[in-house]
Amino acid sequence: MVMQPVLEIVAADDFALWPVGEHEPYGYLVLDGALTPADVGTAVMLIAECNDFEPEEEHGPYPTDPLGTFLHGLLTMPDLLAAGGFRVTDNATDTVFVEPGCCNGLETWRDWLEVLDGTGCAYFGHNPSSAAERVGDTVRLTLDVYGEDGSPVVELPVDQVRTLVTGAQQDLQNFLGLAGTWAEQHLPAHAPAVTAALARALDLGPVR
Repeated sequence: MVMQPVLEIVAADDFALWPVGEHEPYGYLVLDGALTPADVGTAVMLIAECNDFEPEEEHGPYPTDPLGTFLHGLLTMPDLLAAGGFRVTDNATDTVFVEPGCCNGLETWRDWLEVLDGTGCAYFGHNPSSAAERVGDTVRLTLDVYGEDGSPVVELPVDQVRTLVTGAQQDLQNFLGLAGTWAEQHLPAHAPAVTAALARALDLGPVR
């Protein structure tokens, strides 16, 4: 079983502020420490685009240059978004048991800790409406709780899920390390601020 942090991919036609990779829209980009520089650029673009709207006046004057305009929401909004989540797949059969749905974000990945040690239940968006529920010493994963009969379901030991969550969190941290280096090369004037904003968007601490 594999748990991976994934970022929702949207169309990036004519994006030219920095190099990005080529990806089909409406899929997912896995975030980890093995991404190419172009794919890191794609991830930064996607997260910035999630937050690309004009903040309130108290967040400072709106820039007029294209780069400053695109980054302004990411760098000034207090609550940041990163469309995606932790996807869980059986790598032996390619069966998906949790897929982030619409309105789910990587900024809420700690909901998995609630499953393990808190409320015991979490939902991960809709279409599909994936869910995780702790039942005693196991965690039941359901791809679509509102789907028709036959939606993939699996039960895993709590300790296994805890290990999966720890691994996915480390993947995010490894991505953040790459992104910090990438920002120094491609956005030198904004690198510290961009890196800090990415850490907030992914609900992570500073780069270690």
